[in-house]
Amino acid sequence: MEHFTIQDKVALVTGSNRGIGEAYVQELLAAGAKKIYATARDLDSLNALVEKNPAVIEPLLLDVTREEHIKSVADKIESLDILINNAGIVNACVFTADNALEVARLEMETNYFGPLQLTRALLPQLRKSKQAAVVNISSIAGISNFPVIGPYSATKAAIHSYTQGLRAELAQEGIRVAGVYPGPIDTRMADGWEIEKAQPAQVAQKTFAALAEGLNDVFPDDFSKQMYATFLEHPQELEKAFSEML
Repeated sequence: MEHFTIQDKVALVTGSNRGIGEAYVQELLAAGAKKIYATARDLDSLNALVEKNPAVIEPLLLDVTREEHIKSVADKIESLDILINNAGIVNACVFTADNALEVARLEMETNYFGPLQLTRALLPQLRKSKQAAVVNISSIAGISNFPVIGPYSATKAAIHSYTQGLRAELAQEGIRVAGVYPGPIDTRMADGWEIEKAQPAQVAQKTFAALAEGLNDVFPDDFSKQMYATFLEHPQELEKAFSEML
């Protein structure tokens, strides 16, 4: 397999204004990307990031749940090598909560249907690339359900399955499709979790290292690695461990 590089690539990152998305943009910049489209629902939230290199980083308005935003982005971008589907939301919610259906629909629109629609819209540009990749951010909670965030876990399981299916469909076209499965990461989404958290930069660095090595599944932190190893050996034990968080 040809060595995958970031140098001189054109990339788009959803949810770039903070956390893991911001880390991806900074890592792309450090690795020599030619153009980085940093997207967010609020353009002003991208100002500090764009100032790091306005010649390379271009802000774009993008709410992945809005078809008109997706169409506008697809119409604007002529070429693309790397698509990073990072934008996501999470709510502390269990399946038996009164608002579970509302939360599940909201999270599925952002965490699953959003990446699905955006990827479909940008496939023509990716297909023109000599070396393209789609990176979908799932979660270790997509491998085994975290009951305290049950609906969110279901969306990440959907992204996991989507990643596998898309990878199979695009394999013969030479487009890489990678899934990233972080554990707790030190971002605003993980506020209130009393657990050791990895840094967002680690997720970005591990992702690009995996692409360079030809790996498709990325477990970027110690927690996710340990939990996935448990899942492979004893799936029910991992389910039990996560259920004890209730």
